[in-house]
Amino acid sequence: MILEHEIPKGSRLYFGDIAKRKRQLENKISSFLYEHKFEEIITPNFSYSQHQSIEDNNKLITFFDQKNHSLALRADSTLDVVRIITKRLGRTTSHKKWFYIQPVFTYASNEDYQIGCEWINHDNMIDILNLTASIIKLLNVEPILQLANINIPKIVANELNIDISLFKNGEIAKLFELNCTWLNSLIKVKTIDDIKELLPNAPEEIAKELKILLDIANQIEYKNLIISPLYYSSLKYYNGIYYRVVQDNLTICRGGKYNSLGISSLGFAFYTDSLLKILED
Repeated sequence: MILEHEIPKGSRLYFGDIAKRKRQLENKISSFLYEHKFEEIITPNFSYSQHQSIEDNNKLITFFDQKNHSLALRADSTLDVVRIITKRLGRTTSHKKWFYIQPVFTYASNEDYQIGCEWINHDNMIDILNLTASIIKLLNVEPILQLANINIPKIVANELNIDISLFKNGEIAKLFELNCTWLNSLIKVKTIDDIKELLPNAPEEIAKELKILLDIANQIEYKNLIISPLYYSSLKYYNGIYYRVVQDNLTICRGGKYNSLGISSLGFAFYTDSLLKILED
C-alpha cells in the first residue's frame, strides 16, 4: 500500500526555507554567469534514447513516443545542449556560451538538479577551470578541486595490458600489486611538485600527458587543488583534462573538455543538492 504522503525514493521535494535557499543559490550563480556573457537554455525533459550520453544505458528511464521511437527522460544535459544549439538553433543564434538550471533523471526514480554551463567551440581549459573557481569563491566555500587527465589511465591500461575498469572502480591495491615503480609513483601524485619529480622516470607517452596536466595546474587560480592523474570519470564524453569538486564526501561539481558533433567544447555542472547541504553545514 502506498500512503498519500509518500513520494518515490530518489525524487526531490523543496518547501519553505530549503526552497528559498535553492532559489537564492540558483539566482546567485545565474547572475554571475549572465555577467560573464552566458545565456540561459532550458532543454526538453524528454529526448531520444540514442542521444543520451551516460555510460550505463540501464540507468535511462525509457518509454516510447506515438511513432514507437524510444524516448528517455533527460539523464545528462551536456550533449543535449550542444546538439540543440548546433543542430536545431544554429540558424537563429551564433552564441557559444550557455547555462542551464534543470534536473536530470535516472532509473528508477532519481531526480537531481544541476546548475551547469557549456562553452561551445572553445578549448582553453583554464577559462572553464577559473570560472568554476570563481563560483566556488562566490559561495564562500573551499572544497577540493581534483584535477585529472583521462588520457593517462587509458595509456597506462594499454602500456601494462590491464583492464581500464581497475581505474573506473578505483582498485588501487590491485595497481600496487603490479609492482611497477613508475606506476607506484604515479598513484601517489597529488601536487605540482610530485609531477615534476616523476616526469624524468615516466614513459614517454605518459610524460607528455603529465606535462599537459602540469601546465594546466600551474595556471589555476585556486589553492585547494589536488592532482589525481589516474582518476577516471564515469561520464563517457570527457576526452582530456577534466575535474571534480568535492567536500565532505559530496561531489559538488564536475567539468572538463569534450568533443560533440566534431566540435571541441568545455562545460561543468554544479550539483544543487550537494551545494545546499554544504552551505547549510
